Amino acid sequence: MCGLCGVLLSEHWAEEGGGRRARGFRVVLLNRVLSHYGLALSDWAGSVYTLRDAKGRSAVVNDLGTLWSEAEKLAGRPLDPLDTDLLAALG
Repeated sequence: MCGLCGVLLSEHWAEEGGGRRARGFRVVLLNRVLSHYGLALSDWAGSVYTLRDAKGRSAVVNDLGTLWSEAEKLAGRPLDPLDTDLLAALG
């Protein structure tokens, strides 16, 4: 998705619709992926996310578009969605 979505949409395209229940399901799914990298995501008041690592560092994330760059900063390495170890863990 291009950067134009940030200008045209009030929320990230992946988060449209579904309400708080769908947001909760997204957090559960994202935590399955992020836990592989030693990270955890939580929803804060249905408006922002809090991303944490095992060392106690954290970042506030406004939407899923910025989640991955913040996750890479906290993890200290690139997050590869096609990592064979990650795919095996999710399998």
